[in-house]
Amino acid sequence: MKRLVFLITLLLPMSLAAQVQFGFLNYHTILQEMPEYAQAQQELTALRAKYEAESTRTEEEFQKKFVDFLQGQKDFPQSIMQKRQGELQALMDNGVQFRLQAQKLIAQAEKDLLAEVEKRLNRAILEVGVEYGYGYILNVEDNACPYINPVMGVDVSDFVRIKLGLIEPPTPEAQPEAQPEAQPATQPAAQPEAQPEAQPATQAEPQPATQTNAGSN
Repeated sequence: MKRLVFLITLLLPMSLAAQVQFGFLNYHTILQEMPEYAQAQQELTALRAKYEAESTRTEEEFQKKFVDFLQGQKDFPQSIMQKRQGELQALMDNGVQFRLQAQKLIAQAEKDLLAEVEKRLNRAILEVGVEYGYGYILNVEDNACPYINPVMGVDVSDFVRIKLGLIEPPTPEAQPEAQPEAQPATQPAAQPEAQPEAQPATQAEPQPATQTNAGSN
């Protein structure tokens, strides 16, 4: 008896799991469709352009000082040579450090800008999961889940898009227009009134034969 109870207890979660329906979607695909994502990318592009412009200015300053150094190094005293070399080294080091720092700042800015976008997407996914009663929703991007049982798994991409306002919900199918009531068929042409059946001609009742007088005279 204990073995039977143990076996039922073991198989029950498996049978329940087999009946659980789940959803799936490509997370990054939907993320890229959101207008907030496009706005975040525009802000990141502008930020990268500013850092790139500053890095370019620093490099141009280094190049100019380096050319001046090459042109005057034969005439510079040793002390000026050392000073110019120190300036060039400092400019080069600062340029490298600035680029590394810019990369970190841009990465952090991207994380901060996308955090709110992802938060909104995650909330929409949660609402779809609760509303439709899915056990879980998988992210299948990068072929992370090459096989999904079509009986148990449902593509919830459009459900999430509707929650985000990216697409309109499907409209109910148009009801068929009421058909006009069938008109009675055209009345057939009036039939001529039935003629009374011809009565058989009245048969004359037979008359008794006239008695002939026996012998005249």
